[in-house]
Amino acid sequence: MAKTRVLVVDDSRTVRGHLVDTILTDPDLEVAGEAETGKQAIELCLKLRPDVITLDMMMPVMSGLAATEYIMAHCPTPILVVSASVNRGELFKTYEALSAGAVDVLDKPRADGDTDAWARRFLSTVKLVARIRVITHPRARLLPLSSTMPMPLGEVSPPHASTRLIAIGASTGGPGAVVEILRSLPETFDVPILLVVHIGQPFADAFAEWLDGQSSIPVRYAKDAEICPTSGTRIVLMAPPERHLVVRGGRLHLTRDPERHSCRPSIDVLFESIAREVGSGAAACLLTGMGRDGASGLLDVRRAGGRTVAQDEETSVVFGMPREAILLGAAERILPIGHIAPHLATLAPRSPRRPA
Repeated sequence: MAKTRVLVVDDSRTVRGHLVDTILTDPDLEVAGEAETGKQAIELCLKLRPDVITLDMMMPVMSGLAATEYIMAHCPTPILVVSASVNRGELFKTYEALSAGAVDVLDKPRADGDTDAWARRFLSTVKLVARIRVITHPRARLLPLSSTMPMPLGEVSPPHASTRLIAIGASTGGPGAVVEILRSLPETFDVPILLVVHIGQPFADAFAEWLDGQSSIPVRYAKDAEICPTSGTRIVLMAPPERHLVVRGGRLHLTRDPERHSCRPSIDVLFESIAREVGSGAAACLLTGMGRDGASGLLDVRRAGGRTVAQDEETSVVFGMPREAILLGAAERILPIGHIAPHLATLAPRSPRRPA
């Protein structure tokens, strides 16, 4: 069986050497090459055609973000961002890289950390990322012209239901998908959105702030016990790192309850709560991601009479979570990412026309 070929990119010789040494401990991996700038990364990617790239963000000559944008447009290759950047500006660059097509992000090993645990996490993540079928960016080039609509589940999701609250969940590939949806919603869209995106620490801290700058809809982290917004409020409220987001008794609650599917925040936890609290007035959308989080919760929303959407395989970076939901019969609609915002817009209550 052929080994997985890894291109290692980092401007620090010490870090690069550590990554290389770690890769060489795994019999299923081999180092295809090494680069210390984004420009070299592009050149070696075109020449060597590796199976996966580990990529630093902050490098001389050409940054990791610029390299990601070029690679994903001209020689699409799974990219794992490996970064120690935790200040606001550098985190924003990481989010931009994820939006541009990088698959996942992992922190660099720390001198005072558990190096063995980090090495196991690094090797398993490299293997997972290498198996992902990445697509050329900009993604719009590959959008299909039509959507798939499965048969309805009998009496659920009545067409007359008025959507008062929308929940969106995403994991691997999620930052780019969420940005595309938020940017595509019309200026008149005023149904509040609750959002869960799986993104590991320490990279999650500024994610809501970055999203806030990507669209005209305000985005912030939810606050514990604040009143749950309803129709007429133009806002996206996101689950903060390491907190489940739950709707209960007309308020939003942030909990440290146990992880669900190894995730906290969990999409299932959010979806289940809106099914109980909002019922047919809820809509839920499950986007690209690895695993099964969100699938059973999406089914709960549909059974409660809410509207449900799953992202299609063609435009998903990882067709894991949406696939699980579709197999359960949880998705009322299966849509390419470019069709989700227009569909959500049709669910918003029609505001009465104001006199001129």
